[in-house]
Amino acid sequence: MTMTPQHSMPRTLLLRDLAEHRAHVLRTIDGLSESDLDRVVARSGWTPRTMVSHLLHDDEIFWLRAVLGADESAIAQLRDGWTAPALSGPELRAEYRRQAALGDEVLARTDLDAPPRWWPPLEVFDAPRFETGWEVLMRMIDETAVHAGHLDMAREALDGRQDLVLE
Repeated sequence: MTMTPQHSMPRTLLLRDLAEHRAHVLRTIDGLSESDLDRVVARSGWTPRTMVSHLLHDDEIFWLRAVLGADESAIAQLRDGWTAPALSGPELRAEYRRQAALGDEVLARTDLDAPPRWWPPLEVFDAPRFETGWEVLMRMIDETAVHAGHLDMAREALDGRQDLVLE
């Protein structure tokens, strides 16, 4: 009888959940024109393009590559995703996929029971430090799921398309 690691099943389920939410984000913006990506859809002023930029910079790069992986190149490229230079629709989708794949590489080699390998200075990020990689993974899932829902609402307002998630 082979023994499985203590957290192998929850880890597998959570990683699958993250992958599904990422796919939801991409599916929701698929087919939007450049002008639709730039259309303001909320009183706060965000657009589908800035929402995906936020997910790209403030989640994929920040939480996975920088915080969890202590990747120096990711730390060096940290920026506010809401104000990052705009990428064209195809570039944005490709970069989101690329950063998600790099994040998956970090997750594959990380002991989620261990603390994150890097944390930003307090003057940059005044938030309580996470104690384990599990907290980082849960933050990623929450952020991606919530913003996938925001993008659903934006898409419906833009052209009526709905992405019903039945799982």
